[in-house]
Amino acid sequence: MQTQSRTIDTEQPLLTPIPPAGQEDRVEAVFARVRERLGFVPDGLRLYSFSPPLLEAFVTNIGYFRDGTGLPPALTTFIRYLVSSDAGCRFCIDLNEGFLAHLGVDLDAARAARADVEAAPLEPRERLLLKLALKSVEAPQDIGSDDLEAVRAHGWSERDIFDAVVQAASNRAFNFVLRSFKVERQGVFA
Repeated sequence: MQTQSRTIDTEQPLLTPIPPAGQEDRVEAVFARVRERLGFVPDGLRLYSFSPPLLEAFVTNIGYFRDGTGLPPALTTFIRYLVSSDAGCRFCIDLNEGFLAHLGVDLDAARAARADVEAAPLEPRERLLLKLALKSVEAPQDIGSDDLEAVRAHGWSERDIFDAVVQAASNRAFNFVLRSFKVERQGVFA
């Protein structure tokens, strides 16, 4: 009986996001910019409406990795996709598959990369930075100067390296926030 109850609990989010009184317009302004860019507001982002400052900071962070970093869009998307896969965040897996498809990536190849990062349809130098980003969230204590030298030798700058690691860590934190509050799929707040 507890198993059935647990299954039901995980299908519904634990919180329903409501902007603080008097902050509704501030939240809606952020959502309007997101809708303009994506055509919809992901439910994972809706969860942040509890805290307009965190929502704005999170959207700014997303915007940086979309438009401000020197990393290729497919690489940043693969970082998020594979970090999410490792964390078991169904919402982020699905969302990033959509972004990969929009970028023209074959989804069978993307899915194969979940089992073997070498299968990721990226340039070899991009896969090298991807592996460093994944290692940063799986075993950060094992990263050493030799890891950084390896990616530098393939033309990645220190900023690129930093951006890749921060993208992985930021996404891992987002995965855990969504999983904690049972936001496991788009449409849960419909």
